[in-house]
Amino acid sequence: MIADAAQRKLDKLPASPGVYVFHGEDGKVLYVGKARSLRNRVRSYFQPGSSDVRAFVNRLERELIDIETFVTHTDKEAALLENQLIKSHQPKYNVKLRDDKEFLSLRLDAKKPWPRLEVVRRPKPDGSQYFGPYHSATAARQTLRLVNRYFQLRTCTDIEFRLRSRPCLQYQIKRCPGPCVLEVDQQEYRAQVVNVARFLDGRHGELVRDIDGRMKGASGELEYERAAVYRDQLRAVERAQEEQRVAGVQKSDQDVIGFHRQGDQVEIAVLSMRGGRLFSLRTLPLRKVAVPNDEMLGAFLRQHYAERTSLPDDILVPVSIEMSEALEELLSENRKRRVRIVEPKRGAKAKLLDLAKENAEHAFAEKERAREDVEARLRELQKLLRLPVLPRRIECVDISHTGGEETVGVFVALQDGVPAKERYRSFRVKRVSGGDDYAAMYEVLMRRLRRAKNDEKGWELPDLLVVDGGKGQLGVAVRAREDVGVPGLEVASVAKPRVTAAGQEEGDRVFLPGQKNPIPVRANSALSLLLLARDETHRASNTLRHKIGRKRRLRSELDGVPGVGPKTRGKLLRNLGSLREVLAATEAQLIEAGATKRQAEAIRRTLGSHAPDAESAEDTAVENAFQPD
Repeated sequence: MIADAAQRKLDKLPASPGVYVFHGEDGKVLYVGKARSLRNRVRSYFQPGSSDVRAFVNRLERELIDIETFVTHTDKEAALLENQLIKSHQPKYNVKLRDDKEFLSLRLDAKKPWPRLEVVRRPKPDGSQYFGPYHSATAARQTLRLVNRYFQLRTCTDIEFRLRSRPCLQYQIKRCPGPCVLEVDQQEYRAQVVNVARFLDGRHGELVRDIDGRMKGASGELEYERAAVYRDQLRAVERAQEEQRVAGVQKSDQDVIGFHRQGDQVEIAVLSMRGGRLFSLRTLPLRKVAVPNDEMLGAFLRQHYAERTSLPDDILVPVSIEMSEALEELLSENRKRRVRIVEPKRGAKAKLLDLAKENAEHAFAEKERAREDVEARLRELQKLLRLPVLPRRIECVDISHTGGEETVGVFVALQDGVPAKERYRSFRVKRVSGGDDYAAMYEVLMRRLRRAKNDEKGWELPDLLVVDGGKGQLGVAVRAREDVGVPGLEVASVAKPRVTAAGQEEGDRVFLPGQKNPIPVRANSALSLLLLARDETHRASNTLRHKIGRKRRLRSELDGVPGVGPKTRGKLLRNLGSLREVLAATEAQLIEAGATKRQAEAIRRTLGSHAPDAESAEDTAVENAFQPD
């Protein structure tokens, strides 16, 4: 029996279109849905002998406490409201894209005087053009690199663009015209912006005609260097066309959706057809899907295409979607042109659906094989290390310092053999100095394990804790485990290769508590997972140490400026971003960034003779490193 409050509302539901919200204990939102008739739709969940096979429906009688409904005038309003409520409440049983994260897209804001192409995770209705979404960061950044190589748009941020005093390396290698400091033909730059949009949209026919015409025009005017740029662009477009398969359908733009499902695991394939050619193919996983196929597909389309401006003419789907007209209207408004959702039954379009389904099945099988391989490796690792449970989550800790100073400890995590960056943790060592690695290791282990013992959220114990080092570091981990009082935690250490006193070479070795001899790590064995964890820990700890060092050097530079205190230094860092930008900034720019006139004069007087240091790619990446505790 459902709760009395919910039952009373069932009896009075209107027949109007709208949105319904199922609430559980403490007001927690279980599910959000939309309906043409709230009365028919919501009551169908609780009718005896219902054909609704969704997994969560059987749990509603136990979990449902209350029902909330919102009446709308149209199906479109219901679809909009449902989308907003799902984003706000993240309901337990609604379909969610992988890891609740948005996929990467490329953003092009043509309203700016000198537009640039940039990677974003959450598109906004700001009038910009968005291309994607891309199924992985690698795919998005490869596309960005391709565009930056052949189409000369600026790559610097707005702050860098505003403060730059001389052209950067991109100008020197002829990948940017340098509009930050040089006189550049804005009409020519705008033409490049238009061509970038065509390239990303797959409108290769228009693009080839335009570039070919410009190349011939430049050649006719004897501007051979500019003609060579157009030639390289033309070759890049032609190569992209060669990599695509001709599908033999109409010339309109289409996205074809196919999926494969086993239980609550779904793999969706999206074929993007542009001008009759297969422009891209991407597969996206959905996990723990508790809704039927039609609702799953409708939710996917809403999330996948929400707020996109780069949309096809037709979206081909394999099953009917409830209220597809409302979704069509929403997508058409975003695109500013008609978008249709079509369910073809026969002909060339139906064959495209079969192709999408085959790709979804293939991707699902590949990922299943990969998961099975990981399971086998984890079982082998469990056997080799004599662990009581399968080591699905492995954590590894490493200590890093610079000459005994700026000591940091970093924990990285592997989840099912893959780095889980949301579980990375870092510490600044507070009580130890002078490069005492054992004492520093003990300190960070105690701090990390105490948080786990206190049941702090996000600090749960791993199935296996690995320390970087040999017997000494392993002994420190065992002592910290005993001192905190978590005897069930499994620990091991991984030692680097070395040459013994007798001149013998020893490879990587794993040490276990209570076992005298280490276990040698052989190539392709399950123990190589521990090497992956160790190497990732080295990378993360070095990145963090470099970041701290850069901040210290920046502070030391600014510390010598009279009248500039910590608050002003913080403002300059936040607003200008780096020491190089502080050194390059004029007095007016320093004042705009948060300094007073007197402070700006002091900074220019004290640091004005310093040449800006070149920032390496690593230094730039370090700016995004995680903050230590």
